[in-house]
Amino acid sequence: MRKSLILMTLPIAACSTTPPLETAVAPPPVTAEAAAPAAPVLAYPQTRRDNVVETQFGAAVADPYRWLENDVRKDPAVAAWVAEQNKVTDAYLDTLPGREILKKRMTELYNYERVGTPVKKGNRYFYQRNSGLQNQSPLYVRDSLNGPERLLIDPNTFSADGATALAEWVPSEDGRHLLYAIQDGGSDWRTLKVLDVATGKTVGDEIKWVKFSGLSWSKDNKGFFYSRFPESAEGQDFQSLNKNQTVHYHRLGTAQSADRLMFARPDKPELSNVAQVSDDGSTLIITSSSGTDERYEVTLLDWQKAGARPRVLIPGFTHDYSYIGNRGSTYYFQTNDGAPRLKVVAIDVNAARPNKRTVVAEQAETLSSSSLVGGKLVLSYLKDASTEVRVHSLAGAQERVIELPGLGTAGGFSGDLDDRETFFAFTSFNRPTTIYRYDVATNSSSAWFEPKLLFNPDDFTVEQRFFASKDGTRVPMFVVRKKGVTGPAPTLLYAYGGFNISLTPSFSATRLAWLEQGGAYVLANIRGGGEYGKAWHDAGRLANKQNVFDDFIGAGEALIAQGITPRGGLAIQGGSNGGLLVGAVVNQRPDLFAAANPAVGVMDMLRFDRFTAGRYWVDDYGYPNKEADFRTLLAYSPYHNVKAGVSYPAVLVTTADTDDRVVPGHSFKYVAALQNAHPTGNPQLIRIETRAGHGSGKPTDKIIEEASDVTAFMAKHTGLEIK
Repeated sequence: MRKSLILMTLPIAACSTTPPLETAVAPPPVTAEAAAPAAPVLAYPQTRRDNVVETQFGAAVADPYRWLENDVRKDPAVAAWVAEQNKVTDAYLDTLPGREILKKRMTELYNYERVGTPVKKGNRYFYQRNSGLQNQSPLYVRDSLNGPERLLIDPNTFSADGATALAEWVPSEDGRHLLYAIQDGGSDWRTLKVLDVATGKTVGDEIKWVKFSGLSWSKDNKGFFYSRFPESAEGQDFQSLNKNQTVHYHRLGTAQSADRLMFARPDKPELSNVAQVSDDGSTLIITSSSGTDERYEVTLLDWQKAGARPRVLIPGFTHDYSYIGNRGSTYYFQTNDGAPRLKVVAIDVNAARPNKRTVVAEQAETLSSSSLVGGKLVLSYLKDASTEVRVHSLAGAQERVIELPGLGTAGGFSGDLDDRETFFAFTSFNRPTTIYRYDVATNSSSAWFEPKLLFNPDDFTVEQRFFASKDGTRVPMFVVRKKGVTGPAPTLLYAYGGFNISLTPSFSATRLAWLEQGGAYVLANIRGGGEYGKAWHDAGRLANKQNVFDDFIGAGEALIAQGITPRGGLAIQGGSNGGLLVGAVVNQRPDLFAAANPAVGVMDMLRFDRFTAGRYWVDDYGYPNKEADFRTLLAYSPYHNVKAGVSYPAVLVTTADTDDRVVPGHSFKYVAALQNAHPTGNPQLIRIETRAGHGSGKPTDKIIEEASDVTAFMAKHTGLEIK
C-alpha cells in the first residue's frame, strides 16, 4: 500500500527509508540560561462533559467529549478550549529546566548542509539541498553530474510563516519540465503546478483536490497522470471522508476542467486508485486498494489507443503486487503472493493467459524495495531491521551485494533500465545522510555528497539487542548511547507497531541532543511492522493488536532488567499509530513509565473511521461496526480506557490544528479524559501546534520548538539533568 494513506509521521525518533532533509532556524542568542521559574500548580481548563452515551452490541459507551471532534477552525467553543489548554501547557513548559539549552543545541546540530537523493531525467539532475538553517529545503538542478547547480524552487518564499512546503516533485522524462506539489499547513491536500526548467518559471497549469496521489509523466512529455477526489463540501475539507478517487490525464497548457478521466470505480467508491506509466510508455498501470493492507488489484490500460478499455491483470485484492518495471511485454512485480517475505515475479502481459514466473524467490530476509536500473534488479532487504542491497540479473541470479558503510538504512536506487547510473542515501543513528553514486556496470560506489558535522559520530555507540515478549516472541531493539554511558540512564523508548511499516536506523539532530546529555535512545522493532514480513505484520493487527502493546511493554521491562534504564527513568514516544501505542500502554502499565509523548495519535478506536482517511485503517484495526472488532477495539482504545484515580505518568500529548490525517479531536478527547481522571496527579498536558498538520512539511522553527519542549519534559520526569 502507498504509505501516504497510512498513519505514518516522522517525529523526533523516526525517518523514512530515504531520510527527509532536516532544517533549522537561526540559533537563539548565546546566553546563560536564566533560572527556570517554579512549576505552577496545575489548574486544567474546565472541559464541558456532555451526556453522550451510545449502546453498541449491548455495551453502553460514554463519549462526553464528542464536541471536541469539531473543527477547531470552525467551532468557537473548540477554539477557546484549545487556547486555554495551550495557555496551561505553555506556563508549565516555561518552568522546565534545560529547555533553552536543548533548543540552542538542537539548532546548532541542525546547522549543517544536507542534500537529498538526486533524480536524473534527460541529462539533468534534480535534488533538494538545505544550507543548514532554512525552514524548507529548496530544489536545485544541474545540467551535468558535477556541473554548477541552479535554484529552481525555494519553498521558503511560499508563505511568511514557513508552513507551506514543497511536497512531491517529478521531472518530465526529457528533464524540460518539473511537476511539483504544494502542501499548505501540513495538510494532505496538494496543489500541483508545472515549472519550465530552462526558465525557472511556472507555465500556468494548476491542479487542485489532489491527495494520496501518484504523479507520473507520459513518455512523450506532453502531460501527466494524477489522482484526485471530488471537491469537498464547504468547510469539510479537513474532516470529511475521502471517497471516489479517480485517475486523470492532464495535457500541458490546458485547464484542469479539460483533463481526461482515465479510470474510475463509481461502483466501489471506497477504492483508492493510483496510476503510473510503464517504462516503455505504452501502458498505464493502475493500482487499486480499499485499505492500508497490501492487497491490490492491478489494471492495465493502453492509454494511447483510441477506445482501449482497462483490463485487469491481477484481480481479487488478495496480495501485494507492486510494479517494478518492464522490458517489452515482460512486467516485473514485487509480491507477497505465496511469499510472506516477498519475492520478484515476471508476467508476460501479452500472453493469452498471463502467468507469474518467479524470478527471485523469497529469501530469509524481508524484501523491502525493488528497482530496475542498468539492466539489473536492485533489491533491498531488511536483515534484522537493517538494509542489505543485492544486485540480480533479469534472469534472477544474484551477482553481488552492494557494500554499505555499516549498520544502517539505505534507500534510493531509482533510475532507468538502460542507464547504469543510480544514487542512494545511507544513514544511521549516529550518521547523517550521505549520498552515494553507484555504477551498476562496474559495481562501484562513490560519495556524491557528504555532510560536514558539528559532532563526532564515533562518540556514540549503536548496538542491537533482542528480548522475549510476553508470549516468548524474540523482538529486536536498537540501543544508542554516548560512549561512556554504561550504567542505567534515563531512556527514551520509541516504536510504531503497525501497517507493515518497518522502522530502521536513521539520524535525528533533535534526538542527538538527548544522547549528548547522557540519555539513552531505544528503537524497538515490535510486531505490526514489516521488519520480518507479512507474518510479523499479521501478528500485530486486528485481533492480534495486543501483541503490539505487549512487545512495547516487554521492551521497557527488558531495558530495566538489562541495566540500561533505571526504574522511574523510562520515557516513551510514538507518533500517529505510535501515538495509539503510547496511549494504550500508558493505560495498561502506568507504573512502568515515567513520562509519555503520544504524538498525533489515534485515540478513539470506535470512531476513527468517520474522518478523512480513517476509513482506510480498518485493515489494521478492524471495523468498529462489527461486533468482534468492536470488542477488541474497546478493550484497548486509549480514550475509553482512562480510569479515574489511576496514577498515570507525566503525559505531554502533541497534535496540530490542521492535521487532516488523524484529526486532532482524537488527542483533544484523550487529554480531556486524562485531566478529568486524576486532576491532582502528574501533569497531563496537550501541546497544540498551528498550521503543522500530521508531520510532513512542518517548518524547522516548529520542529525545534516542539522537540525542545518534549525533550525537556521527558528529561524532567525521567531525572535526566540537562547541562
